[in-house]
Amino acid sequence: MNSLASRKPTTADECPGWQAGLDADGTRRIELSGVLDRERVEILWVRANDFVREDHSERWVVNVRGVSELDGAGLALILRLQADVLARGGRFEVEGLSEAHRRLLARFDPKGYAERVAVEPCCQRLPDQVGRATAQIWDDFRTQVTFIGELTAAFAEAVRRPRSVRWSDVWLAAERAGADALPIVALIAGLVGLVLAFQSAMAMRPYGAEIYVANLVTLAMLRELGPLMTAIILAGRSGGAFAAEIGTMTVNDEVAALKTMGLKPVSFLAVPRVLGLVLMVPFLALFANLAGILGGAVMFLTLDYPMSAYFDQVLSSAEPRHLLSGLVKSVAFGLTVAGVGCLRGLQTARGPSAVGASTTRAVVAGILLIVILDAVLGTVFYFIGF
Repeated sequence: MNSLASRKPTTADECPGWQAGLDADGTRRIELSGVLDRERVEILWVRANDFVREDHSERWVVNVRGVSELDGAGLALILRLQADVLARGGRFEVEGLSEAHRRLLARFDPKGYAERVAVEPCCQRLPDQVGRATAQIWDDFRTQVTFIGELTAAFAEAVRRPRSVRWSDVWLAAERAGADALPIVALIAGLVGLVLAFQSAMAMRPYGAEIYVANLVTLAMLRELGPLMTAIILAGRSGGAFAAEIGTMTVNDEVAALKTMGLKPVSFLAVPRVLGLVLMVPFLALFANLAGILGGAVMFLTLDYPMSAYFDQVLSSAEPRHLLSGLVKSVAFGLTVAGVGCLRGLQTARGPSAVGASTTRAVVAGILLIVILDAVLGTVFYFIGF
């Protein structure tokens, strides 16, 4: 749209097809005629926007009955005029628009296309800031609950009709979130296991209990650190990628195009990504557990113990319930990371920094929810003896 403002007409003769008048009741009426294609709209664009800014009539009516041809550029001009009028509290009507064009115009929210006026920064009172933050948190919570409901319904539909799932996208998401993430997950988990073994060995050495380093590393990796580190890595890697991909589609109006074609963005975009990530998270957690235990073994070599003693302690402490509790956590973490990433992508606003802001929000919210969920599940597992 910005390219249409490259020329500014200087006379009325350069703007054919545009007539403005004022009715007796104070209604500002705009009559458009002729062909409203890209070339004609390029001439009208600046004149129309300047006219709307300078005229502060309460009610506006744009008549397009005389338009012989109307394309996307003409609809963009009408949408921009509507946005500017509504932004200052006026009323806007379009007459003579065909039903097909009217439905297409209704797909777009005028609030996102109004000209943004720079607001002078001012000091806000503390109660105002607290109120705005509370309202924002509440709106965000409601949006998340709504998204969870839509995602659950989409998964139920996918179970009922498996052929409706775009399985090629599921395998692509699984490859990017799983196989491509394996090296970084294994590296970080191995280093965490090595550092954990080193720190615990230094603490146990005065008591001659270095042999129990293997037990500590095994329990910590299986129950907590393996799934947790995997989820945090995926939140920064895959969750941010999901938000950036869907956010770019939102900014480019591709999500709006899906809605126009009758497709649900949650089913079309979110379900394959969530399903692909959830399928791969348990396997990544298993590799993270193995890498962490092997990292502890590397540290154990410096304590003058035979490696067989280390793995004997590992096998004695690695009970199935510890492994299963970590895998249950990993699945819950995967659902959280993928869901938050897709939700932030669908919430992306307009502007040059919108995609970056959505990606940042996805990563921060994902890590925060992972930690909260880990605390909740850890408490529940403790009380049920799992």
